[in-house]
Amino acid sequence: MTMPFYVSPEQIIKDKADYARKGIARGRSVVVMQYDGGILFVAENPSRALHKISEIYDRIAFAAVGKYNEFENLRVAGVRYADLRGFSYDRADVTSRGLANAYAQTLGTVFTEAQKPYEVEIIVAEVGPDQASDQLYRLTFDGSVGDEHGFVAMGGASEAISGQLQALWQADLALPAALRMAVDALAEHGGQGPRTLDEKQLEVAVLERTRPRRAFRRIVGEQLASLLRDE
Repeated sequence: MTMPFYVSPEQIIKDKADYARKGIARGRSVVVMQYDGGILFVAENPSRALHKISEIYDRIAFAAVGKYNEFENLRVAGVRYADLRGFSYDRADVTSRGLANAYAQTLGTVFTEAQKPYEVEIIVAEVGPDQASDQLYRLTFDGSVGDEHGFVAMGGASEAISGQLQALWQADLALPAALRMAVDALAEHGGQGPRTLDEKQLEVAVLERTRPRRAFRRIVGEQLASLLRDE
């Protein structure tokens, strides 16, 4: 007679969490940081087609690390959620908090009910009329939500990057200084040792506080290179 194979719920949850963490840790890191004119997004990402940073709605953006097809599904779902809510009610009713709650429910359900959890970590950011009104929400693979301030790092080297930024970040940083600070932290901790990252290896975007309606703007090419040189 064969004895039934039993695994405790605690062990199942632990195994799922370990699996998701290992998958996320293999990915290149992303930094999201407040600066004096809005919110900056910086990802180590040499691909021009597969974005880690994307616009969701007027003043809301999304950044992610982990498995691309999984966070791309979340991004598309977030755009649909925002469009439907804005169309059905009012554009002002589309908020980063509402979107973060929707993502938390999805991630939590997948983590508890599916055999394999999502190997993703995401940030939902919304730029406000002033820095105190900015909102940064970090969501982990199990649906946990953290309300962040100042800056947040995700990915394999997130703890080391956060430690470096903790000592340097200030609320009144100009865009070039904030960008170089984020890139320096990614270059220092994202590989086997300190490296140099140029504009071809980076994906950069901002939510600009003063832009009317659609605040999201990508920074690419020569504009990105000149910012890195602080010209």
